[in-house]
Amino acid sequence: MDNKNNAYYLAHQDDFESSARSYPRKFPFALKKANGITLEDVEGNKYLDFLCGAGTLALGHNNKEINKAMTDLINSGAPLHTLDLTTPLKDSFAEKIISILPSPLKENAKIQFCSPSGTDATDAAIKLCKTATGRSTVIAFSGGYHGMGHGALALTGNLNAKNHVANLMPGVQFMPYPNSYRCPFALGGKEGERAISAYFENLLKDPESGITKPACVIIEPIQGEGGVVPAPVEFLRTVRRVTKELDIPLICDEIQCGLGRSGKIFAFEYADICPDVILISKALGGSQPMSVVVYSKELDKWTSGAHAGTFRGNQIAMAAGSVVLDKIRDPEFLIKVTRKGEKLKDALLKLKDEVTIIGDVRGKGLMLGIEFVNPDGKKDLMGHPEASGEISALVQKKCFEKGLIMEKGGRYGSVMRCLVALNVTDCEIDQMIEIFSSAVKEVETCRKNS
Repeated sequence: MDNKNNAYYLAHQDDFESSARSYPRKFPFALKKANGITLEDVEGNKYLDFLCGAGTLALGHNNKEINKAMTDLINSGAPLHTLDLTTPLKDSFAEKIISILPSPLKENAKIQFCSPSGTDATDAAIKLCKTATGRSTVIAFSGGYHGMGHGALALTGNLNAKNHVANLMPGVQFMPYPNSYRCPFALGGKEGERAISAYFENLLKDPESGITKPACVIIEPIQGEGGVVPAPVEFLRTVRRVTKELDIPLICDEIQCGLGRSGKIFAFEYADICPDVILISKALGGSQPMSVVVYSKELDKWTSGAHAGTFRGNQIAMAAGSVVLDKIRDPEFLIKVTRKGEKLKDALLKLKDEVTIIGDVRGKGLMLGIEFVNPDGKKDLMGHPEASGEISALVQKKCFEKGLIMEKGGRYGSVMRCLVALNVTDCEIDQMIEIFSSAVKEVETCRKNS
């Protein structure tokens, strides 16, 4: 019988795994079992998982319907690896993807099946737009995250991952992204939103801007790793209007915020817009690796083999992902996501009013962020306390000790993020609120007493 403890597995992992590993440094355990949003380590300790594979596990761990779909496929004798050859399952899966698209893209869509990770979908989309337009540059947004591949990393705002990697893809122009709490123009609210919208439009239309017409604009409707920052509706509408006027393809990266996470199938739907290109991954594979680029037929200027990937025909992911797509196509399911998200957000806002170390609570649906601040530190240009990654790390540690898994993100790692399964129960939300509130208040008390 294997009775090795967490310390054994962590030490062994340290022996053979690269220094690039990240999660074991924050969550020092070895997992043995998982069900729904409950994890159990090799020592029998149980945890609530509000990370869920960084949003990949839309229906939680070992969902019965998903497991049945996968095992039924395996037992059927169907091929499991098909490159880009078609199968009845792939045909059905593609139809389900198209069925969730907004008009007019639904009537005019092509799908590129990519290698498993979302970063490949980003690279594929950039290649697609450069090929279709004949142009070479890309506009991205500060705070954005589009993957860790060499091309996708060039479009990502976070500098920690970029500073040690030379010669990333050239031709990327970054624009400011609206954030009411940390406005880059120190305005905030509607005023800040209007200023950034005007800046975006002017820069692209000004013949003296110095910026050549790009091959595409890429944006997250809700920035994830950047700190859970939803793009304001009017800003997204401006970006869509301007790109359409100038014939610039708009890519919406829905890899983390899409497929029901925000309470809508796609987060850009809050602005009632339709992009030219959508990046989809994470939840799409129903716990298995899968990424796709969905785009307008007008951009389909590729020749055979222009983009490829050995595992782009992952049939098990298509079987599992079909279950997820069926769930999120149900309006009642999305209504429940919205309600549960509002319940959790209301509780977090109440907690914010009770402590001094939470500066902001934001997000949509079950994609929420809690920004921690140092109330005694310097103030930013808007008069808000400085963001504190140190305090958020303490809260994260306390949460782990109490049985709650949550990841950090945002500037300086100051934002704790909720990416729990979309079918989380009200009882589990109540448990999370109790643990999280206790952890936050303990850190607050320790600070005051130190």
